[in-house]
Amino acid sequence: MNTLALGLDRTKIELTMYSREKEAVFFSFLFPILLLTLFSVIFSSQFEGAGGGMTAARFFLPGMVAAGVLLTSFQTMALSVASERDDGSLKRLRATPMPPAAYFLGKVGLVAVTSVVQLAVLLLVARFAFDVELPSSADRWALLAGVFTLGLFGGTVLGIAYSSLSSARSIGAVVIGPQLVLQFISGVYIAFGDVPSWLQHVAAIFPLKWIAQGMRAVFLPDALAQAEMAGSWEQGRTLLVLAAWAAVGLVLCVTTFRWFKRGTV
Repeated sequence: MNTLALGLDRTKIELTMYSREKEAVFFSFLFPILLLTLFSVIFSSQFEGAGGGMTAARFFLPGMVAAGVLLTSFQTMALSVASERDDGSLKRLRATPMPPAAYFLGKVGLVAVTSVVQLAVLLLVARFAFDVELPSSADRWALLAGVFTLGLFGGTVLGIAYSSLSSARSIGAVVIGPQLVLQFISGVYIAFGDVPSWLQHVAAIFPLKWIAQGMRAVFLPDALAQAEMAGSWEQGRTLLVLAAWAAVGLVLCVTTFRWFKRGTV
């Protein structure tokens, strides 16, 4: 069997294992959907009478989509790869005739399938539960596809590289703590314009800020672009930054990935 066929088989296995991990399904797949629902209900009164058709659901949707990209790619990869390395799964896989590329294709397939399904559910909930108008122009859908794809790929390879920083026992704290901080300062849970300027510059170093900004350019009115750091959506720069992070993540993934737990051979 060729590598692509084996990669497809690995994707099926990864999806099966993922579906059996209830905590992972909740915190990486369902969490953004749950937060969108809660925020839309809790803050609905604050958007009553707002112009431009702005509602709580529409305001928070870009952030939840960005958070979903981060959780299903970076968090899922960092936690799962660290766990598989420590319990010996990677060591056993390395000893089989399966090409190493098939393993990574399986991980990419897992992220792609879960992320696309999550995005579809988020959009359906926003549209039919909270009457959010989805983009009507082809350029906005194209931007969504570009930011979504680059964000997923970058998050996947960065997550695999990040998994080498710690053991399975402590990787949760190493992953969840920093990403929670990034979500708050990147305009996921609060308006990016309300974040202090110096924290905005810190957030701009990392890809989540650019994913969230790209999603705001897709779902929010153009009039709100003035609240961004540059006073515009910066679609071109957003795609370039995410592409650069994807390239950096790929290099880090290739150079730091280990099949064996530290101290073993």
